[in-house]
Amino acid sequence: MIDIDEVREEDFKNNPAVKAEYEKMRPVYKLIGRLIEARTRAGLTQSQIAERMKTTQSVVSRMESGGSMPSIKMVTRYALVAAVPLVRPRNP
Repeated sequence: MIDIDEVREEDFKNNPAVKAEYEKMRPVYKLIGRLIEARTRAGLTQSQIAERMKTTQSVVSRMESGGSMPSIKMVTRYALVAAVPLVRPRNP
């Protein structure tokens, strides 16, 4: 089985531009990860999320794969149906 982290590290070593681009996108990847975690924790499929968002499963798939850059409106809709808090409370 291929370890994606090993492949990524190898790419980073061989091509600094790949690493730089990945670092620019890191916040997006973190957000995508939070959305996927919330969906799976809720026991929902991409199709179920899509139905609740009134969109298609392929739109959700592209959002989760990073294949398209979703609008804030789409991320908010996803977060609402998957119960993902988008803002963390501040510590006093």
